[in-house]
Amino acid sequence: MTDLNRRLLLKSAALAAGLDLIRIPGAFAQDGTLNIALPNNPSTLDPIQTSNHDAMAISNAIFENLLEVDLDGNVVPSLAHKLPVINDEATRFTFDLRDDVVFQNGAKFTAEDVKYSYEYMLDPKNRSVRRTLFAPIKEIVIESPTRIVFNLSQPYRPWLQYMTKFMGIFPKGSREAKGDDAFKLAPADLGTGPGVFVTWQPDSHIELKRNPNYWRKGVPAWSRVMARIVPEDATRLAYLMTGQAHIISSPPPRDFERLKTTPGIQTGSKVAIGGMWFMQTNTKRAPFDDVNFRKAVSCAIDRKSIAKDVFYGLLDATATPAPTGVSYYNAEADKAVGYDPEKAKAFLAKSKYADKAEFELLVPSIPYLFDAKDGALVMQSQLAKIGIQMKITPMEQPQILTRAIAGTQVACLLPLMAPSDPTFIIQICFTNNQIMSKSSGYTNPELDAAIQESYKYTDAARLDPVLKKIQAILVEDCPNIFLGFVGVANAWRAEVKGFKPNTGLTMWIRDVSLG
Repeated sequence: MTDLNRRLLLKSAALAAGLDLIRIPGAFAQDGTLNIALPNNPSTLDPIQTSNHDAMAISNAIFENLLEVDLDGNVVPSLAHKLPVINDEATRFTFDLRDDVVFQNGAKFTAEDVKYSYEYMLDPKNRSVRRTLFAPIKEIVIESPTRIVFNLSQPYRPWLQYMTKFMGIFPKGSREAKGDDAFKLAPADLGTGPGVFVTWQPDSHIELKRNPNYWRKGVPAWSRVMARIVPEDATRLAYLMTGQAHIISSPPPRDFERLKTTPGIQTGSKVAIGGMWFMQTNTKRAPFDDVNFRKAVSCAIDRKSIAKDVFYGLLDATATPAPTGVSYYNAEADKAVGYDPEKAKAFLAKSKYADKAEFELLVPSIPYLFDAKDGALVMQSQLAKIGIQMKITPMEQPQILTRAIAGTQVACLLPLMAPSDPTFIIQICFTNNQIMSKSSGYTNPELDAAIQESYKYTDAARLDPVLKKIQAILVEDCPNIFLGFVGVANAWRAEVKGFKPNTGLTMWIRDVSLG
């Protein structure tokens, strides 16, 4: 028996009394049930309101869109028969739709449903949290039951990426017939996806059943999905090791490294281009209203040591909003605010808070994508070495997001999982009227112009210089502290077939089978 097996089995025994409190009926049944464990409880299952990345493993199994992201990160057709035809100005997108799709309620899917879904989401009175991402959609025109045209007010490269995560298609008239609570809490028969909603017991589990009329023939191979909400790392690992879960997300980095050589267990990870980890500082509140203080914090943090010693390689360390392996990574920008203790001390000395260098950092108490608490402790120690005292306040991720969205935090540690478009998190945090605008309190007309310019291009030759310019602007003003890009990590049992980590979702369960 390996050390990891022995340790986890000991943990399992110690947790035995507690397991009875969270055991789900049928968890051990050999009936084609796929058991997964997620660390976070969804706040909603409504595709136009979802902000929790873990919840998308469920909501994207219920609702689909015209396009999706495959396991390799490529945008591919879903309810659309093929990728859209785009005019030369990149303002008209024509989609040909599949003719063999029915909703889970038996109604045939047509262009009417697409138009209804998008227009409902775009209506300000419906308060979709993602509405601003689709604001350039000017008009939606139905040309036939299987053809729909989106006319945009401007070129807008990223919106095809956004639809793969932050939107779903639902039946025409369903919002009025069912009400918002049905979409939020019990979206039965409202999607086209492989999973039909059965039940949700908050803080316990969500159950889906196989959609017998799913348009992809022979999919899914499972009869149902039991998604357990298991925030405690040791319990989630114990579930995996004892067979109570087939797949888990966010295994702790230390254990993930050891799981790689554990018999009967498989692991995988991918650096997510949209998976940014950063300290969101509020430039409207002291001490982060001082750019020199912000730069002092940035230069005091040794990201590479945190990536190596705390996250065991599950973090691509960078002080700029681009992974180090992409063509548009700006190495000079990274160096400007990267780890340099002497430079950090100099920035602190120039700041107006040199004599009272302290702040509070809100840190997720429950793992979201990964457990950030150990990383926060190391940062606390690194900052103390240059004279900055950082108070760590643990808080659940939804509460942190609520405070950040309202702009009431001083600083918070945020791992955000976005589409692979490189401007998404920059847009929502540093431009006006976005969901996270108040969290930073920062805007810059030069940045806005560069983002708008980037929307015109899809080829690297023209796009990369603009993206490097965006990084340079953000490093100069340092409105937050970029830490790196997370590796999406999963662990699963050997009997699971067809599963790979997905950089767009916590888990992609549609094509999974149990061997």
